[in-house]
Amino acid sequence: MPGTSVPGISHEHEREKGTSLSKHTVAVLGTGKIGELVLSGLLRSGHPASNLLVTARRPDRAAELTERYGVAVVDNATAVAKADILAVAVKPQDAGALLGEIGAQVSAEKLVVSLCAGLPTGFFGARLPEGTPVVRVMTNTPALVDQAMSAISPGPHATAEHVALAEELFTPLGATIQVPESQQDAVTALSGSGPAYFYLLAESMIEAGVLLGLPRQTAQELVVQTAFGSASLLRDSGEHPVKLREAVTSPAGTTAAAIRELENHGVRAALLDALEAARDRAAEIADRAR
Repeated sequence: MPGTSVPGISHEHEREKGTSLSKHTVAVLGTGKIGELVLSGLLRSGHPASNLLVTARRPDRAAELTERYGVAVVDNATAVAKADILAVAVKPQDAGALLGEIGAQVSAEKLVVSLCAGLPTGFFGARLPEGTPVVRVMTNTPALVDQAMSAISPGPHATAEHVALAEELFTPLGATIQVPESQQDAVTALSGSGPAYFYLLAESMIEAGVLLGLPRQTAQELVVQTAFGSASLLRDSGEHPVKLREAVTSPAGTTAAAIRELENHGVRAALLDALEAARDRAAEIADRAR
């Protein structure tokens, strides 16, 4: 699926890069799930391990990362001193303490890339030297198979070159799109948390298949391939989802009966309520962190 062109979205290997990320030293500060996704994606894209640094709180985690990826695990001060791109991947509630520790050491020549859900670039700007460029990114877990959706928003001091570097950082993980920062909470609700919604739908469909008499493995294979094929068709055809849905829905047919039941149970309204709740939670995280 990489390499498919969609207007407004950049895909892996699709265009000439205006910058060369490989010449930069990147430090991933915090190597939980998201930090490790960035680390592994950089290595898969050919970024030299010698130009990668990571930090980890626990010695056993540090040893695991070194063994698995062959990268240097250092303390925060060393990472800030040696790297010119700092990817901050700690939990949002830990970002304030991290910036309090390293803030004075970060020069305005470094690029800070935030992966902290809910935290605006202003949160970083208030804790870093004046003029430090910050780019905010929301990615998601399909990065594990190089099919992430990463939304990128530059802060007030980030230039086009900084944005290009951030794009290079995330194109190995899948697709990227640039959005105004004011839309990031909505992005968090829609694509950041989005994989969980699809997994919940797949889980429900598999369970329904079992109740209808199918072996669980058969039900799972049917649902997974149907989901994959439907997503591929939706992306590659460029058609509106309404048109694709109508193409499957014959008058008075089986699909029409199923859609009627989904509408009767308020699926659309439930999805809207769910996304609004996720968006509001992202805003709440930001408010608490200030």
